[in-house]
Amino acid sequence: MIMGSSSRKREIIEDFAIIGGLVGVQFMYAGNSVVSSYLMLLGFKPSSLIILSSLATFLILCPFCVMFERSQWPRQMSIKLLIQLFLISFGGVTLFQSLFMEGIKFTSPAMATAMPNLAPGFIFLIAWGFGLEKVELRCKYSRAKFAGTLMCVTGAILMSLMQKSTNAQRDLPSSPPHDKDNFFDTEKIKGSLYLMAAIIVLSSNIVLQAATLGDFPAPISLCAITSLIGMVLTGMVQLVRQGSVEIGLPLIRIRDIIGYSLLAGIVSGACVSFNNWAMKKRGPVLVSVFSPVGTLLTVVLSAVTLKDRFTIGSLGGMFLMFTGLYFVLWAKKSEGFLNNNMTNSSSESEFDVEKPLLN
Repeated sequence: MIMGSSSRKREIIEDFAIIGGLVGVQFMYAGNSVVSSYLMLLGFKPSSLIILSSLATFLILCPFCVMFERSQWPRQMSIKLLIQLFLISFGGVTLFQSLFMEGIKFTSPAMATAMPNLAPGFIFLIAWGFGLEKVELRCKYSRAKFAGTLMCVTGAILMSLMQKSTNAQRDLPSSPPHDKDNFFDTEKIKGSLYLMAAIIVLSSNIVLQAATLGDFPAPISLCAITSLIGMVLTGMVQLVRQGSVEIGLPLIRIRDIIGYSLLAGIVSGACVSFNNWAMKKRGPVLVSVFSPVGTLLTVVLSAVTLKDRFTIGSLGGMFLMFTGLYFVLWAKKSEGFLNNNMTNSSSESEFDVEKPLLN
C-alpha cells in the first residue's frame, strides 16, 4: 500500500510537471514570436535572426548532447544520413524559419503562432501520400482526420482573409504599407501564404525527422547538428542573394543583440528538449493539444505590447482551426488505442513498417 501510494503521488507530480511545463513552453514560444516581430520592426533582417539564434541553440545544446546522448550517436555517417541531415537543416532551419519570419513581418505574432496548428493535418496528408499512414475511408477515424484537416485549412484561409489588425508597424518606416480602405488586407494575405508555405515545409521536415531518428536516435543531438548546418546554409543563402552577410541596422545595442541570441537559443533548446521528454512520457498527442495555448498567449501579448487588434472573422477562423486540430488529434488518439489493442491480440512485430507514423 505504501509503495503504491508513493508511486501514485509520483505520477501525479509528474503529470503536473508535464502540464505546467507544456504551458510554459507555449508561453516561451509566444514571447519569442512577439520579440522576433519587434526586432524586425526595428530593422533586423530575418536571416540574421535565424543565424544568431541557430548558433546560440547549437552552443547551448552541445554540452547536453555529450552528457546524455553520446552513446546513441551512430558509429559512422552514411551518405543517406548525411543527405537527411542536410535536408532537415535546409528545410527546418533555413527555409522554414525564413518563410516563418517573413510571415511574421507581414502579419502578426498571433497569426504566426496559429498557423502551426495546421501541421498535424498536413503531416497526415504528407505521410499518407508517402504510404507512411494507413487510410480507410470506411473508418470513422480516417474520415475525422480528413474533416479536421479541411477545417484547419478553411480556418487558416478565413483568418488570413478576415484579419485586419492595426499595430505599431504602421508607425515605423521599415514596415510594409497598408491600405486601410480594402476589406481584405493584401499584406496580411501575402504574409499568410508565407506562413502556410512554412508549415508545409515544417510538416515535410517532421516526416523526414521521424525517418531519420531511426538511424540517429538522439533528438537533442539532431537538433544541435541541424541548427549548426542550418546556420551555415542560411549564411550562404544570404551571401548569394545579397552579396554579404549583414545583420542590418537595428535600433538596438550589440549587447542587446547578444542577449536576444542567447535567449532565442535557450528558448529553442529548452522547448525542444522538454517536448521530446513529454512525448516520451505521454506521447505526441498531449504535446500537440497545448499548441493553441501558445496562440492565445500570443494574442494577449500582441494586444498588450504591440497594440494588435483582431476582427471577429479572424478570431472565428482561429477557432475553426483549433476545432479541426482537435478533430485530427482525437482521431489519432482513438486510432492509436485501436492499433494497440490489435497489436496486443496478435503476434506482429513491434516495428511494423505499416504502423501509422503519428501514433
